[in-house]
Amino acid sequence: MNEKLLERFLRYVRIGTASDDKSDNSPTTEGQILLGRLLRDEMEEIGITDASVDENGYVTGTIPGNAGPEVPVIGFIAHLDTSPEMPGDNVNPQVIRNYNGDQIPLNKKQGIILSPSEFPELRNYIGQTIITTDGTTLLGADNKAGIAEIMTAAEILLKRRDFKHGNVRICFTPDEEIGRGANRFNVKNFGAEFAYTIDGGEPGSLEYETFNAASVTVTIQGKSIHPGIAKNQMINSINVANEFCNLLPRAERPEHTEGYEGYFHVYDIKGGVDSTTMKVLVRDHSGEKFQARKNLLLEITEWLNRRYGDNSITLNIRDEYYNMRQRIEPFMHIVKIAEEAIERCGIKPVITPVRGGTDGARLSYMGLPCPNVFTGGHNFHGRFEFIPIESMQKAVEVICEIVKINAEKSDRST
Repeated sequence: MNEKLLERFLRYVRIGTASDDKSDNSPTTEGQILLGRLLRDEMEEIGITDASVDENGYVTGTIPGNAGPEVPVIGFIAHLDTSPEMPGDNVNPQVIRNYNGDQIPLNKKQGIILSPSEFPELRNYIGQTIITTDGTTLLGADNKAGIAEIMTAAEILLKRRDFKHGNVRICFTPDEEIGRGANRFNVKNFGAEFAYTIDGGEPGSLEYETFNAASVTVTIQGKSIHPGIAKNQMINSINVANEFCNLLPRAERPEHTEGYEGYFHVYDIKGGVDSTTMKVLVRDHSGEKFQARKNLLLEITEWLNRRYGDNSITLNIRDEYYNMRQRIEPFMHIVKIAEEAIERCGIKPVITPVRGGTDGARLSYMGLPCPNVFTGGHNFHGRFEFIPIESMQKAVEVICEIVKINAEKSDRST
């Protein structure tokens, strides 16, 4: 089973699917279309008769149930795209069998090493098979591991008829990494009462809380004057941008926060003397603190405009998603189902808040409660990304157990 799961995963990661926030298309990149069509064809090959890709790139299919109609329809969701923060084309995965606990040379020519001294969690996987990058791209386990795990579980459910389950719906969504994964998701047509995104990290992780998230664009208009005659006239927008950054709390940057601590993340800046544009992520689990963070940005903008002139700084704040906890808490039994499934597979559940977001955050607000379950991967979005195949196999087992438990609990309730 591991070898087939591995082969599936390696095939998927070799298709470049980084999303592009500059595109208005859905999906935003051709690679997602290619992967979506491949998955539709594979779904048909394993026996999913209604597999399809719609005009927006959403791939769906159904595993027919063999229990009564009283069993709730559940869904499993993963996303097609990879993060545009790191190159995702020409991925050359390395398979390290029987990992011995030493450093893993990712790219000898460039001296890039995956080291347990820097990433001590590697030592948890001694003796296992680890898939890594070649040091020049991300791996794409976020979220092609989730796709491979759902596909493998689907094949198991279609072949084995020795346990009862209801209908299971599958969906692979485009452009999750740029916040658009749920934009054109048709919850009514999906037809599930609840679902799980298979998009988490280390084995055992189970999440039903996300950040509240906003994306902010700061536009600074300076005044370009020849530097030889600039005294009391030039307004260097680069310096104003630096001033804006320094007015944000330094201790509340991503590199200094963890757990329930929110942050401001200045992740892009472009410009010159005349004008500069910055992009900032705002994140917090608390709704009250989330609003306070946005208020601080408005206060900084107002103060700098008094200093440099009205409309020198303009702010565009766009809320992206909200903490899904309040939409899942009325349906906590679906979290308990996943927790029990993880325990049945011999893993200790680790329930923590997501320091990010998933499609499930927005889907929960669209009427589809959707906790997040682990894939087994580490160090997403970068060259040090890796995933053990044994962890992926555990994720497959958990998906199957969720399906079983859902039917068992429904049977007990009747």
